[in-house]
Amino acid sequence: MDEEAIMFLSLCMIIVLIGFAMLSKFGGGVLSLIAAFMLVVTIAMLAVLNFADYLLVSLLFGAIGITFQPALNYKINKEQNAVVKEISGVYYATGYVSGNLFSFEFKQEQTEDDEKKMIQAPDNWERAVSNITFPFKFNVLSSGLSVQNVREELEGQRSYQEYQLSKVLSDSSGGSDVAVLEIQRKINVIQGKIERISRGEKPIGTVMYVETTAIGISEKAAVDALTRQISGLQIAMSPMNLDLQRVIGRELYTLFNINFVVPLSYEQTASYFDRQS
Repeated sequence: MDEEAIMFLSLCMIIVLIGFAMLSKFGGGVLSLIAAFMLVVTIAMLAVLNFADYLLVSLLFGAIGITFQPALNYKINKEQNAVVKEISGVYYATGYVSGNLFSFEFKQEQTEDDEKKMIQAPDNWERAVSNITFPFKFNVLSSGLSVQNVREELEGQRSYQEYQLSKVLSDSSGGSDVAVLEIQRKINVIQGKIERISRGEKPIGTVMYVETTAIGISEKAAVDALTRQISGLQIAMSPMNLDLQRVIGRELYTLFNINFVVPLSYEQTASYFDRQS
């Protein structure tokens, strides 16, 4: 959850708390019960909207039949899963899938199987592209991260794992050996990352999304063709251990804008993808 979402949720909760404080003004009875029920429903809706708005908005727009215009001559369809443009009677539908690039692995985390996958990655990429018969754009957004912020985050993760380890060890049964070893492994991995940063290695954040466009003689034909192309991307790239998720709702509008202006910070960029994860 980013800072804006936290601020929005905090302000909304303050309003709800004020509402609860004013329940006594209704003097009890049916009116108080109705007011309390409405406040509970409001809390539930705020929580759902904050964590799943990208899904709910697309469902709502699809049910009502609302389209959205992100730019001149462009529109986002009512299902909120494609950006559509019409030129001389031909419709172009553009969609996106997001996923993690190869996760950066530290030596302490690597296994022989991981190393084998990395060696095979170029061949897997070649095979994947050769099985895709339509053009697509593979986008990688990277940025150097704040060393201090990453270090503080890692130290927080280490403290949490150390706390978990103390809980397991203080268990009356002495804790499971497997659980103890697993937590100790996580601590060693985190400590290894901290040491690498301490030696001067700078952390880099990377996010990835794939864009493709389909053509049709009508909006429906173009969107249907786009859906087939996105399914083809997901199938073709599955051997590369990429879990590609179709982008819908607010994130679709965001990625459309990223094609024109790159976000000013990695945190802002990553937050768009976090909502889809």
